[in-house]
Amino acid sequence: MEIFQVEGTLVCTQRIEGLRHSSLRVLRNASGKLQVAVDPVGVNPGNWVFTASGSAARYAAESFEVLTDLTVCGIIDYWPPQDDPPQPAAASASA
Repeated sequence: MEIFQVEGTLVCTQRIEGLRHSSLRVLRNASGKLQVAVDPVGVNPGNWVFTASGSAARYAAESFEVLTDLTVCGIIDYWPPQDDPPQPAAASASA
C-alpha cells in the first residue's frame, strides 16, 4: 500500500469494457509522480488516500473484473507527523 494525494478526476469517454463504469482519479505520490487509480470510495481533490496495487487492486475495486493495478482503498483522516513518533495512550492520558 502507498499514500497519495488526490489531484483530480480523470475523464475518459472512450474506455475498454473492463473500466466502463469506474471512477478514475489522478494521484500524486511523495516524489511528485502522477498515477491514475480506480476510485470506488468517492474521494475529492486534496484528500490523502491509501491504495492497493497489483492484483490486490482488482479485489479492492469491488469486482475482480475491473481491469486495474491501482485502486483507492480509503481516505486518510489523520496520521502522526513522521518526525514526531506517536506516544502510547497511557502517556498521553497522564499528561
